[in-house]
Amino acid sequence: MAKIIFENLNEEYDLPDGSPIREVCEKAGVPIPCGEGICGACVIQITSGMENLSDYTQEEKDFLGEMGDERLACKCKIKKGTVKITF
Repeated sequence: MAKIIFENLNEEYDLPDGSPIREVCEKAGVPIPCGEGICGACVIQITSGMENLSDYTQEEKDFLGEMGDERLACKCKIKKGTVKITF
């Protein structure tokens, strides 16, 4: 079981390994209007556990440019472990 922690909200969500994080991000209040990775409304900052997320998608590379601590919530999955997020 994997875990997403929203540090700015002090909320935690458990989800199965390999799950998309989109749904829990929406529950926490991250806006996801397009879901296609083109609008950028769902940019989140990963403060810990980036290694526990899937590789960057082409949409994320195109939108974000340099691969740093940001991800698009509509496009990434949690592989395992714990990921801490702010938005």
